[in-house]
Amino acid sequence: MADVQAAQAAQRRKNRIQLITILSIAVLSLAGSYGLFHLARQGEVWGTTNKGEFVTPPTTVRSLDIRDQQNQPVTEGGTWWLWVVSPGSCEGECDRALHQLRQLHALLNKDANRVRRALVQRWIPANQPFADRYPKLKFLSGRIQDLGPGIYIVDPIGNLVFRYPFADAGKPVLEDLKKLLKVSQIG
Repeated sequence: MADVQAAQAAQRRKNRIQLITILSIAVLSLAGSYGLFHLARQGEVWGTTNKGEFVTPPTTVRSLDIRDQQNQPVTEGGTWWLWVVSPGSCEGECDRALHQLRQLHALLNKDANRVRRALVQRWIPANQPFADRYPKLKFLSGRIQDLGPGIYIVDPIGNLVFRYPFADAGKPVLEDLKKLLKVSQIG
């Protein structure tokens, strides 16, 4: 009888250890997920793959009153845009960014026809020095005083998505644009 009681006591101990282990795993999992949730809510940046910074506050082509060379409003045309935004004349870094974006456009291969390039300034000069070098480049103007100079990706709906400094005109823009084109069902 003593052996049976000892075996039952050992079995109860084993069951308690298993119960405590299962409850500990559940509590640790719950505490870990709760902690990750609150870290994410605080806006800590982790787990993002984009190279550019999101345009904040959200801005649209329509709100900037973007116009083409014929002074017609640019509307959502169903294509993606790569904008080089320069408040003044486009020299130095801006000129290099235009050159980089032309090369980047060629690297898009089969998706190149889904993307258009534009130089966006406060006004379109009558004598555009880049027209000969970049025949497919569009020249746009608008109220861009709230936009910093740089490169912007604009989606087919007319939302400005990402912004890059001129120095990042190459690989970072290409990587983000390829991802956007891959997952996009529009444009």
